[in-house]
Amino acid sequence: MTFSISVIIPAYNVENFIEKAIVSVIQQPEVFEILVINDGSSDKTLEIVEKLQKGYSKIKIFNHFNGINKGRSASRNLGIKNAKEEYIAFLDADDFYLENRFANDKKVFEKNKETDGVYNAVGFEFYRDFSESEIKKHKLSTLSKKIQPEELFNSIVSSKLGYLHLNGLTVKKTVFDTIGVFNESLVVAEDSDIIFKMALKCRLESGVIDMPLAKRGVHDSNIFTQDDLYKKYNVKLYESLVGWSCKNNISLVNIDTLLNWLWFFKFRTNKKVINYIFYWITLFGKNPKLIFSKLVIKYFPLVRLRQRLFPFLY
Repeated sequence: MTFSISVIIPAYNVENFIEKAIVSVIQQPEVFEILVINDGSSDKTLEIVEKLQKGYSKIKIFNHFNGINKGRSASRNLGIKNAKEEYIAFLDADDFYLENRFANDKKVFEKNKETDGVYNAVGFEFYRDFSESEIKKHKLSTLSKKIQPEELFNSIVSSKLGYLHLNGLTVKKTVFDTIGVFNESLVVAEDSDIIFKMALKCRLESGVIDMPLAKRGVHDSNIFTQDDLYKKYNVKLYESLVGWSCKNNISLVNIDTLLNWLWFFKFRTNKKVINYIFYWITLFGKNPKLIFSKLVIKYFPLVRLRQRLFPFLY
């Protein structure tokens, strides 16, 4: 069977980076089509892609209805909908692949037909001045060791072994029939959302994790450096994952882990206890599967905050 890949690139006002990204994909022999989703760009992004398309027929351009901007999740979803190949990979428009990006992925898929996806290390490319601390922080998006697929979720949700990035992931298109597509309500952390779902429901195998097969561009417009935005959406991320897990027969053990992280971020908002109680009522009301589990007591705010509220008892 041919190992053929559709690469999806969401693109919004990336005239300085898009050509490098696309050229890096063109050089990969396993890629049969490149789906560039123009997300309402107002600069020369579309013009550059159309020029490249004249020389490379595998480049396909898609726009949202009326050319509006809908965000990265909606753009990737439009790409998934239109992808024709058996395998799918992603690339952000300000990032790029390195040589032989998919060579080892092919071997992993051929070795085990049950494999749903392969993850690899992703490095960083700085396009601006950087500090020593940034260099230490941004070396590789990867895991520190190879692990079994059954252990992946717990390893990445806690970041104890590292973290993964979409640029290093190759999956069967059928994965999205199993887990659904990208959550369009998440402005950020939508990549964590989809990767966690894959780890919970699919078989993801380790690929090349000790050296980068792609690189993320680090520049002044990066959204992943906007900490305040992530603080807001981390709660929404775990709320969404809890709801999805209840509907997809995820074990209570894993839902417990998600709730633990949800409350970790929620309690950082420093609300009054009564606010947390109302939140608890709403959360469990939306997920009736959990009402008759031990989790309804475990995550009751007075139980979670007992040491803070009643320090004299401890």
